[in-house]
Amino acid sequence: MSAGVVDTASPSPGPNPAVTPAEPAEPSAAAEPAAPVVDADQSGTGRALALVDFSPPSVGAGERLIRFAYRLGVPGTMLSSPFGKKARTRLLATVHNTVPGDACAGTALRAGHFLVHGAKTPIAQVDFAGAGRVTPPLERVVHSFAWLTDLEACGPREQGTATAERILGAWLQANPKPPAKPGKGPAWAVGNTGARLMNWLVHAPLILSGEKAFRLRVLAHVAETARWLDRHVHSAEDKLAEVSGWCGIVAAGLLLPEGRPRRLYGEAGLMKALGELMGDDGGVLSRSPIAQMEAIALLVRLRNCYKATRRDPEPSMERVIEMLVPPLLALCHGDGSLGSWQGGWAVSAADVEALVKASEVRTRPLREVRQWGYQRVAAHRTILQFDTAPPPMPGDARYGCASTLAFEFSHAGHRLFVNCGGAASGGGLVPVRLEQGLRATAAHSTLTLDDANSTAVLINGMIGAGVTAVDVDRKTLEQEKSGTSATRLEASHNGYAARYGLTHRRILIVRDDGSELRGEDMLLPASRKGKRGKVGFAIRFHLGPEVEVALTEDGHGAAILLPDQSYWQFRSGAGPVEIEDSLWVDGQGRPVATQQLVIQGMVSRGGGNFGWLLKKMG
Repeated sequence: MSAGVVDTASPSPGPNPAVTPAEPAEPSAAAEPAAPVVDADQSGTGRALALVDFSPPSVGAGERLIRFAYRLGVPGTMLSSPFGKKARTRLLATVHNTVPGDACAGTALRAGHFLVHGAKTPIAQVDFAGAGRVTPPLERVVHSFAWLTDLEACGPREQGTATAERILGAWLQANPKPPAKPGKGPAWAVGNTGARLMNWLVHAPLILSGEKAFRLRVLAHVAETARWLDRHVHSAEDKLAEVSGWCGIVAAGLLLPEGRPRRLYGEAGLMKALGELMGDDGGVLSRSPIAQMEAIALLVRLRNCYKATRRDPEPSMERVIEMLVPPLLALCHGDGSLGSWQGGWAVSAADVEALVKASEVRTRPLREVRQWGYQRVAAHRTILQFDTAPPPMPGDARYGCASTLAFEFSHAGHRLFVNCGGAASGGGLVPVRLEQGLRATAAHSTLTLDDANSTAVLINGMIGAGVTAVDVDRKTLEQEKSGTSATRLEASHNGYAARYGLTHRRILIVRDDGSELRGEDMLLPASRKGKRGKVGFAIRFHLGPEVEVALTEDGHGAAILLPDQSYWQFRSGAGPVEIEDSLWVDGQGRPVATQQLVIQGMVSRGGGNFGWLLKKMG
């Protein structure tokens, strides 16, 4: 279990009288749709997953010696064929790519534009040297050469070669030689360099189909980039970037001549980096579903490189892919699209399904991703996602968000309560200046005190002081008289204890027919000696993009209509409900104007409790 999370989950001996679920409404006739390419049974906890062995792959004494010598800097040629003639640089196989690309972005490239999160940038205006900084999303796409996958997805390969070679030629002219060390601009960040090397190797037919002189120039740069990564992969920006670097090294070891020493060296480094990237339940330590997808895509591309050379991937690497998929599925709503967590946006069901299909993993979503820190409740056609962990550690955070005790709620694939999401897409149609605001506690469906974040949100995606411990309790409530049952989740965090002397505790109860969500937010004194005075609070419920909402006549509730014409009623036992403007970032990383329900007021430093109810009517 990860540091800072205390799990006290246990079977309930019976219903809690204070939080007994209400009488059931008429159940819906349709069952919850299955998540993409997975078992329809949504109740799996993933306990059967054996922990992967993150030690270096088992090799013989001779190979261990080769790996050790290569790590010390002995050239691969000397280790592979010490008395032979040096092999010319060429590719040993053609890789069949199975990782999905964005056909729309590829079409835009052929028309002369990079298309990233809805924002178009003319290719001619991009400074490939990186001196004139561009927005972070465009920077990653340009320098990782992820756009090659999009270009390949938009039509026959021969139609994209001219565009690919034109962009690559401009990039090589701006970056003729690797720098002495990383950090000299985005082009030579380890994460971008590792992804770039792998994309060059995987999509080689797109960039090596032209004139011989250009082809030789590209191959020389491929070899030089691989040698640079050998020396500098340990200087990666974070663990995901290091995994990207190691994947590039292993791919080069597989596809370039005399690559056996490099492959042995890379496989050992990759397994170590993967062990530091993810927790025991398979969730990456940044807690970001976008990073989870990126890790899966990297390993699937690398597996394709193994297959191209008719070599079996390391069994431990296959186990890692199997571990990475179930936590990702745990954050899918009923329509298969992702929830908005830790800077991620609502990635579409089609994109998630295509990646899961490429992974070749058929599995169930994890119900309780303990170490990753998300609880999932699937109740008929209703899905609840609940963040029950501290934000990621600063060294793991890319777009760390102060989202502890936030939740998302959907019915029949329609999002009812959401988080704003999308901080990682800032720089597309989402302005960069909004990035920090989208990471704030107020951008999530949870409680805030004094408009302050439960955990400090810093620049460059970093997280500061705040939540350090979360207590979690999960129970099943059974009501014998009515024969109904419900799932009860209770969690509390200490993010406001130091500043306001209060602990936030949230209880969520979901009826198993999915017709009711009962909630209670409590503020409890963090110590026996309570502070005097009052502090402002706000409980925010950000609404999905397709929701129609209107306040009730008494001002203490709201009527909510979903696109499937299901009618829901929200009631507050903690004061009037207000409707305010909000923002939600869609499946392509683009902003959508939405609304939010807000309950706000003043609370004593001695604490208080605020109940609310969401119920499907008729």
